[in-house]
Amino acid sequence: MDVHAEGERKIVIFCSASNDIDPNFNQAARNLVRAACSLGYTIVSGGTVKGTMKVVADEVIACGGTHLGILPRFMTEYHYPALTRTIWTETMAERKEKMREGADAAIALPGGIGTLDELIDTLTLAKLGIFKGRVIALNIDGFYDPLVSLLDHYVSTGMLDPESRSLIDFPSSVEELAELL
Repeated sequence: MDVHAEGERKIVIFCSASNDIDPNFNQAARNLVRAACSLGYTIVSGGTVKGTMKVVADEVIACGGTHLGILPRFMTEYHYPALTRTIWTETMAERKEKMREGADAAIALPGGIGTLDELIDTLTLAKLGIFKGRVIALNIDGFYDPLVSLLDHYVSTGMLDPESRSLIDFPSSVEELAELL
């Protein structure tokens, strides 16, 4: 089952479920949602009332945008009630797959281990030619600098080819990111 409407332009946002993060990261999330909505994108996210996911959902509503939330059934208690559409999955792996389905870009905001998992999984699928959208990590305040260094280290040691390394962008501002869309 395709979870997206025909012809719909979509971006998936991977982000933090924590409430205890730098406020600059949540402001970047708001700015990203506003920019994406102004460009006509449907926002796809984890769809919960936790952390930056809630910030994203609140901002989509404020912008009058369309928001698809994808949650595993064991997270029912965290469901954001005002999503435009909700898709329920059985597993986290299925959740990631449904989130990426048909997306024009996968954007990781600063986030925890779950966000890192989503980002690296998506980059791997892009390397394999399975995910066709852009892979972007919004590098606000240098949050993703250690990952940039790690990927460059992988290239220098032959563990990652330069072409695959070029499949991920690390813009440092929402304005730079919007230019990639």
